[in-house]
Amino acid sequence: MRRVCQHREALVDGFARRYGCRLLVYFEMHDEMVAAISREKQIKAGSRRKKLELIESVNSAWDDLFHLIV
Repeated sequence: MRRVCQHREALVDGFARRYGCRLLVYFEMHDEMVAAISREKQIKAGSRRKKLELIESVNSAWDDLFHLIV
C-alpha cells in the first residue's frame, strides 16, 4: 500500500516518477515480502510483451485498480 501511494504521488525517484506513471493496472498480493520481491524480479526480467500480456489477462481495459487495495 505504501509503495503504491509513493508512486501515485511521485514521492520516490525512479521509473514511475520519471515517466509519470500514476495508474495501478496490475498487482499481486503475497503473504511474505520475500515471495513478493521474488515475483517482482521475475516480472521485471520478462519481456515487455509478456508484461503486457500479464496486465491484459486480468485488466484488459487498463482500469486503475487502486480502489481495490484501499
